[in-house]
Amino acid sequence: MSSSRRQHLKSLMLQIAQGVIEAEAIQAEEEKNRYMDENVPSLSVPGSMQELQDLCKKLHQQIDTVDEQRYDTQSKVAKSDKEIEDLQIKVQDLKGKFKKPVLKKVRMSADAMLQALLGSKHKVSMDLRSNLKQVKKEVKEEVKDAADWRKNIEDKAGMDGRKKMFESDP
Repeated sequence: MSSSRRQHLKSLMLQIAQGVIEAEAIQAEEEKNRYMDENVPSLSVPGSMQELQDLCKKLHQQIDTVDEQRYDTQSKVAKSDKEIEDLQIKVQDLKGKFKKPVLKKVRMSADAMLQALLGSKHKVSMDLRSNLKQVKKEVKEEVKDAADWRKNIEDKAGMDGRKKMFESDP
């Protein structure tokens, strides 16, 4: 198909669509006018105060009935929307097939993965050996000797105490 033929068909389709849209607009306006003529009577303003008050009361009653109808329709629509949502969930459950996204293979260390998950605030290390408690025999002996901790602190205070600390460490 040549490009000029394609352009001609495209312009014809646009003209037809424009005519259909205009016809729909005219039809909607006619339908609106017909509905207003059927449901809204012409307003005749009475001359006396009592007749005006009666007209206002009548209008208020009509407003109340319209509000009740609007509320009823809104509640029906909300109920039907909820039912539709529940049925869609049931259909999805009955299908039992959920599309699983294709995952990319990413090379990432465990530390980087945990940091990405927990954010930069938390420093997490996967070196499990560093988190283990180290138990030495010397520690157990110091616990027995450290019965009076005040005396131990006083001995290490000052320059003499620092010398003792360095001398005692092998």
